Parts: sequence; C-alpha cells; structure tokens
Amino acid sequence: MRTTMVVGLVTLVLLGVSAVPAHASAAVDAALALGAFAVFNQLFVWPFVRPAYAVPPPVVYSAPPAVYAAPPPTPPEIRREVVYPNGRHVLLGDGVTVAYQWVWVPNPPAGPPPPPPRR
Repeated sequence: MRTTMVVGLVTLVLLGVSAVPAHASAAVDAALALGAFAVFNQLFVWPFVRPAYAVPPPVVYSAPPAVYAAPPPTPPEIRREVVYPNGRHVLLGDGVTVAYQWVWVPNPPAGPPPPPPRR
C-alpha cells in the first residue's frame, strides 16, 4: 500500500514537472505563454528583489487662522421695581446665590395738609 502511494506520488510529480511542447502558432497562444511566464517569474524573482521605500514628507505645522468670536449678548435687565399709587413691589436677590423674593413696600403716609394761606 505504501509503495503504491509513493509510486503514484512520484508519477504525479514527474508529470507536473515535465515540459510540455509550446505551440505558439497564434497571437493568443503567445500572449497566454507570456502571461504564464510573468506569473511564474514572480515566484522566483520576488524574494531577491529589494523593496523600495519612499521617504515620508517632512512634518510641517502651520498656525491656525485667527478667529474672532463676538462676546455673548448681555441678558435683558430685570425689572426690580413695580410701582403702584399706594406702594411698590421690590425684587430682592440675584436668583443664583440668593433666591428671588418680591417684597411689598407701602408708600409713606401722606403728611399733614399744608397750612391755610394767611390773609
């Protein structure tokens, strides 16, 4: 059994290595033969060819362009006083560190009437 396998393997290798006559009678046959040579040539030439490396370009950094950013708009003013005929509401606090609080402040009482004019 082993002898049969060895004989079969040797026969297969000899058939694969044996030269087959090339009949390049037409242009297509010549092209196929040259194509086969080009593919076969790569197997033996490639290990002996030095690879060529390109030099990387120098690293250059340019300054980023100057950019102007407008300041954000100021928030609208808060009305801190609401005035009525008999008093006013006053808003206390800033809303961040101290909570807002509306406080009623009455107007001071009217003073005494002016003295009557002299005759």
